[in-house]
Amino acid sequence: MRSIWNGTISFGLVSIAVKLYAATEEKQIRFHQLHAVDGARIRYRRTCVGCGEEVDYDHLAKGYDLGGGDMVMLSDDDFAGLPLASTHTIEVLEFVPAAQIDPILYANVYYLEPADTAMKPYVLLREALIRTNRVAVVKVALRQREQLATLRVRGNVLLLNTMLWPDEVREPAFGFVDANVETRPAELAMASSLVESMATDFDPGQFSDNYRTALQAVIEAKIAGREMIRTHNEAVVPAAAVDLMAALRASVERARAARAESTRTTTNNKQPKAPAKKASRKKATRKAKSASSA
Repeated sequence: MRSIWNGTISFGLVSIAVKLYAATEEKQIRFHQLHAVDGARIRYRRTCVGCGEEVDYDHLAKGYDLGGGDMVMLSDDDFAGLPLASTHTIEVLEFVPAAQIDPILYANVYYLEPADTAMKPYVLLREALIRTNRVAVVKVALRQREQLATLRVRGNVLLLNTMLWPDEVREPAFGFVDANVETRPAELAMASSLVESMATDFDPGQFSDNYRTALQAVIEAKIAGREMIRTHNEAVVPAAAVDLMAALRASVERARAARAESTRTTTNNKQPKAPAKKASRKKATRKAKSASSA
């Protein structure tokens, strides 16, 4: 991995030199835009609507839209005077229980690697977070933007989770939120039963991106010049046409049947098989008896 940021964790009077690495990567298949007529690449140019000329990056400025076609232009000098936190410091503000942070606030996640001279304070902070079962709330400036973030432990490595500011989270202004929808006890019991029948421990490794796999197969088929075979999706029954209680009951039965089948398969796989050598000896014995009786 390649580090994307160098700095220090400011923890009280302790400074921990660290490097920042992206902890995740999207496996999305990306495409270029082509001209369907001749297959040539499509290019986008930065042109000025005033003079019509192409503009280099060195001549670009930022404009804030005031509405009505009016803009106010800001230069690099305007941004230089802003009170941005240090671009090379992760400032620890406080330590809080992880359960108190709403997951909706989390944005991007990064690994933190300590410098060789910062191994001990890094490990001390890591172990302190584990022992107290808390996360550190921090401020950090990444890509010229001050961000709220947390430090937590995953697999003996400190993670930096950037967060949204509270005013960046939208309120769910939906009419149904305050609607008085009556649910019958039998329906609630059946829904709860369905949840229990499908309850298990989370294992992300059992899930895969089927769409990406299928898309990759299409691309490989195109490369190899093979004929494409189209698959047809099953028709989906509209929700309004389904009896809720019947659907819940059927879902519970199907989930229980699937779990029972999974249990039988696991049990059968665990049963020891007879050694092959013993079987061959029995066959040899039967052949010997037949020969002697003849």
